[in-house]
Amino acid sequence: MDAKFQISSTAIRELTPEETEKLKLQDKKLVSEFRQNELEKHAQKMWDLFYKRNGTNFFKDRHWTSREFEQLRAISSPEKKIKILEAGCGVGNFIFPLLEENSNLFIHACDFSPRAVDFVKSNPQYNTENCNAFHCDVTVENCFAEHIEENSVDMVSLIFVLSAIHPKKFLQVFNNLYKILKANGCIIFRDYAVNDYAMLRFGSGNKISENFYVRQDGTRAYYFTIELISKLAADSGFEVETNEYVLRETVNKKEGLCVPRVFLQGKFVKKDLF
Repeated sequence: MDAKFQISSTAIRELTPEETEKLKLQDKKLVSEFRQNELEKHAQKMWDLFYKRNGTNFFKDRHWTSREFEQLRAISSPEKKIKILEAGCGVGNFIFPLLEENSNLFIHACDFSPRAVDFVKSNPQYNTENCNAFHCDVTVENCFAEHIEENSVDMVSLIFVLSAIHPKKFLQVFNNLYKILKANGCIIFRDYAVNDYAMLRFGSGNKISENFYVRQDGTRAYYFTIELISKLAADSGFEVETNEYVLRETVNKKEGLCVPRVFLQGKFVKKDLF
């Protein structure tokens, strides 16, 4: 599907009456508490199975990140390598395009799925001189202790990752990222937002809780509001520099579909307190 246009906004996309009815239908049957617990218990297994089925072919390389995040275009240092953490690296669709564009980087890359990390390490472009890939559950306190020093990272990318995590663990993720960032370092963030077309496609029996759903393959997706992300960032000590809805209309010419996509994009800065 191709992007037809894109704008940023602080207002939630308004639903049509038909779309409002679709959301109401989702509430008729929620995921049972037993299944919710099973989904949380086996979350890593579900993502490992996802990468087993799809290998490195499901996601396209993210050449768009440098275009849409000006912070990535601006990072450079003639004296030392800039350190970045990609939280939720998948199979490396962000890492390798970025290293091609800027050789003066060192990228820490972690993922919840050991299989995904293995794919990163087996990529011919993987080089330990500019990349450190490791398995990690970013929802666990002090999860980076064995891999990354505190106050050592210039930037964290958190792109389409937080939505796969249980909402009760969101704040811990932000707290963990705060610890490893340098003063004035930042998180660049993009994820699914409320009223996105993908959110409307869920049927009865797929809704876990407010804005939180399970897909057919057992992976989960949360759809964010500006208010929630701003609060998470502020509560963990970050200053919200930008936080906007990205509205995009995508066209599938083959199927004759034109659908509204809604994402949330922001930049959160760890300010120097001294």
